[in-house]
Amino acid sequence: MMISPAYAATAGAAHGPFYSEPEFWLLVAFVIFVGLIAKPAWRKVTAGLDGRAADIAAELDEARQLREEAQATLASYQRKQRDAEKEAEQILVHAQEQATRLTQAAEKSLADTLKRHEALTVEKIAQAQARAVEEVKAEAVEIALLPDACWKNAWTKPRVTR
Repeated sequence: MMISPAYAATAGAAHGPFYSEPEFWLLVAFVIFVGLIAKPAWRKVTAGLDGRAADIAAELDEARQLREEAQATLASYQRKQRDAEKEAEQILVHAQEQATRLTQAAEKSLADTLKRHEALTVEKIAQAQARAVEEVKAEAVEIALLPDACWKNAWTKPRVTR
């Protein structure tokens, strides 16, 4: 490509200092405009990000609090469950001890009742035996006296001959 001599003459002759060029001032105006717009926009962006970061931090704190509360509640329920299990064990042990005591008391009561019944039975047998002995003695006396009475009746009764 070739540059024409007319273009080369006009391009080189019109050059002056750089600040006299309109492109330079356009660049300066653009930089100032971007600087003026960028500063408030940057503040809004950073404020929005800071607000979002604060919201996230608050949510994290709330989540941490909820987690701690959940752990405390879980620990409380686990403690209550352990206490309930211990209480159930104690109730079972107490019930077993009470059942053993009641069984022993019932066995003792039964043994005492059987002893009383046995004593009453032995007493009744002794009384029946004494009555039987008395009856036998009375019968023996009656039988012993019977021949005597028969002999007396036989001598004192008139004899009838036919």
